[in-house]
Amino acid sequence: MQQDAEAPPAAKGTARPVIEVDRLSLTFQTADGPVYALSEVDLTVNAGDFVSFIGPSGCGKTTLLRVIADLERQTEGRISVNGASPQEARLARAYGYVFQAPALYPWRTVERNVMLPLEIMGMSGAERRERAARYLELVNLKGFEKKFPWQLSGGMQQRVSIARALSFEPDLLLMDEPFGALDEITRDHLNEQLLRLWERTGKTVIFVTHSIPEAVFLSSKIVVMSPRPGRIIDVIDCNLPPDRTLDSRESGAFADIAHRVREGLRAGHSYDD
Repeated sequence: MQQDAEAPPAAKGTARPVIEVDRLSLTFQTADGPVYALSEVDLTVNAGDFVSFIGPSGCGKTTLLRVIADLERQTEGRISVNGASPQEARLARAYGYVFQAPALYPWRTVERNVMLPLEIMGMSGAERRERAARYLELVNLKGFEKKFPWQLSGGMQQRVSIARALSFEPDLLLMDEPFGALDEITRDHLNEQLLRLWERTGKTVIFVTHSIPEAVFLSSKIVVMSPRPGRIIDVIDCNLPPDRTLDSRESGAFADIAHRVREGLRAGHSYDD
């Protein structure tokens, strides 16, 4: 199983589609009338992609992530995850989900928080402990197994959440602004760690963010969304070298991609309904 944790990202041009979205719309019915959250979204995410959703608050980034995860249902259009419906993918445990807050149980140790989904799956105690140890080491938390969440910093708690999402070894990782509440120094450090983890595991990652530098630094593709109802304004290939570091943010290539993201966000705000 350790070999799987070291698999490289899929080669460009040979990757299979993991997520396929076709003319997807979602409308919430409320007491005040309908709320149009998403409108005619088309998107393909291939195996091994790191795709960031970026757009203004309320544009439907998290809603689209929740549709992929079968936490919301579209009202129109089609979506498939690994060739199946989101519901079938959820029941098959095809993805791990990292929320904005770590959502750890304070009365369970770090190790037992990571093992929780494995307990639900009925996995043996020995296998649960082996996987918890492996993925805590992968997120640089070896030695903290017996600590409680309240004994950790916010960044460490979020790493526990990532280890838990990886523990049942899904190929797809869904991340909803996992570093949004952290200070800039901690956020930069976790961005570097997440990028290295993606390189080592080769997992497909969907990442929601409000930060242009974060999106450019982490991603292989950036999906720029308009204000509500959420539409895709642009899909930007981010061709920075895979061994990028925080210093890469000072490069001309980084600045060019960030400029295109900003232009897309400005165009989205002037979108004529």
